[in-house]
Amino acid sequence: MSQERIFDVVLWGATGFTGKLVTEYIAQRYGADGSSVRWAIAGRNQTKLKQLRKELQQQDPAAKDLPILWGDSLDSPSLEAIAAQTKVICTTVGPYAKYGAKLVAACVKEGTHYCDLTGESHFIRNMIDAHHEEAKTNKLRIVNCCGYDSIPSDLGCLMIQEAMQAKHGVYCEEVKYFAGPLKGTFSGGTIASMLNMVQEAKSKEVRRVLGDPYALNPKGGFKGPDGPDQKSIRFDKDIQRWTGPFVMAAINTRLVRRSHALLGFPYGDNFRYSEVMSMPEGFKGWMRAATISTGLGMFFGLLIFPPTRKLLQATILPAPGEGPSKKDREEGFFNSYLAGIAGDKKLFGLVRGEKDPGYGGTAIMLAESAICLAHDQKKLPKQFGLVTPATAMGTVLIERLKQAGMTFHITETFPPIK
Repeated sequence: MSQERIFDVVLWGATGFTGKLVTEYIAQRYGADGSSVRWAIAGRNQTKLKQLRKELQQQDPAAKDLPILWGDSLDSPSLEAIAAQTKVICTTVGPYAKYGAKLVAACVKEGTHYCDLTGESHFIRNMIDAHHEEAKTNKLRIVNCCGYDSIPSDLGCLMIQEAMQAKHGVYCEEVKYFAGPLKGTFSGGTIASMLNMVQEAKSKEVRRVLGDPYALNPKGGFKGPDGPDQKSIRFDKDIQRWTGPFVMAAINTRLVRRSHALLGFPYGDNFRYSEVMSMPEGFKGWMRAATISTGLGMFFGLLIFPPTRKLLQATILPAPGEGPSKKDREEGFFNSYLAGIAGDKKLFGLVRGEKDPGYGGTAIMLAESAICLAHDQKKLPKQFGLVTPATAMGTVLIERLKQAGMTFHITETFPPIK
């Protein structure tokens, strides 16, 4: 990035439900006068952008002068004009497979760092193939998955690996992630991405990517021993609990494995990583695991067929731009537990957020990722290209998120699950 930019961060898609939450967080934590963070809001509807700016003035009167930029997700010149003005573009506009490719291309062309919320592995794979080498050569960080998928997974694994190395001088040969108690809902944008993936899975190539445990690793490179994600009930001896399938494993596990590959496989050729949901002890836990396993199977079964998919969209599923009330977001939370194993040595970790994971928590993680990319470049790992939160920002981002109220904690005993 050779020339000085007008802005540190431009938030693309600021008027969407999640985009608004990101703007509110930045305005509250960093202000809107540009003295701490120079930022702007951007999108394709200037009327909505002006209304958002007016609403932000209730938090910070300085928002009346917050810059507004116009563009269209399908119009490359407008996106390039925006990218040329900022150090970082932070985007909440999905499904990314439909609306994200031209923005990534614009950032790579204009020498602009980038972060998003995507959980769409086929989109990430396409962007890796199209832009990784050029972005790496130009020392750009194009970072996907900077929300609930997949920061707790990616940074949680990094945290427990570094703790094992510091305490015992070895890396974990296996890390298990357990999604613990949480309160929250999927966003309309996440549902839209799921529906788009179901549609695109008609393609054999997309199905191949979605089914490959190492889909995001460098092509032709080494692959480890991990197989398909857990789809049934199992008892885990390391935490003495029943476990069930975790819907976000399909993207999170691939991203963590890409981090391992980009780092040069420091955890060894046989490193294993998995994600499941953890349940209460005893028969209650077995019943809950069985219910979740059956329910997920039925849900995705209904999504496959157009008539039942349309019925779900019309009756149950939130639409893009929809979300829970502020009260529900504030009362939400999530707990992510990790078990790191190296022979007879074990460490356990906790990553916790105090807001709804899909909305409030994700807004914090994305905003801090963008500001980390803009303000902390001299402290960041020297990893460039289509990279991951762990390889692009690592412990620098962990510290930012801790200051923002998230918990990253290591212990020698498994934390109690309520």
